[in-house]
Amino acid sequence: MPLSKLREFLDTHKVKYLVISHSPAFTAAGIAGLTHIPGREIAKTVIVKLDGALAMAVVSASQRVDLSLLKAAAGARVAELATEDEFKTRFPDCEVGAMPPFGNLYGMAVYADLSLARDKEIAFNAGSHRELVRLAWEDFERLAKPTLIRLAQVPRGAEAA
Repeated sequence: MPLSKLREFLDTHKVKYLVISHSPAFTAAGIAGLTHIPGREIAKTVIVKLDGALAMAVVSASQRVDLSLLKAAAGARVAELATEDEFKTRFPDCEVGAMPPFGNLYGMAVYADLSLARDKEIAFNAGSHRELVRLAWEDFERLAKPTLIRLAQVPRGAEAA
């Protein structure tokens, strides 16, 4: 079960969290609609490569990772999206595309967009396309230890709902 590794980690650190089950959804925007949680409060995890090393870029559902901003902030020579084939074996307990933004559980750095820190809570995929975890931002920040940077642009016409 995908949620078990994350749940064990959160329970070990005595974090209060809510698990929200929903119909299968494969995009952060779709999950926002199903769960009635504003898109700006749902984080999506994008797997990137920084100078060949896998890392997580975490942005809200209404944003896209700007690789040039990530490259500059991370001090990398090359920043690119990773392919599923390059990262799927790193997440044996997760469905592809539903990885939680806890890079420390998978041996990779986490870069999170500054806008996510504006809200008191964060919600994200819990390893499956049917479960979401919601917890306090301060708990996420304390446990995942993301590098907070400006790494996303809100697409034209997108609502930050």
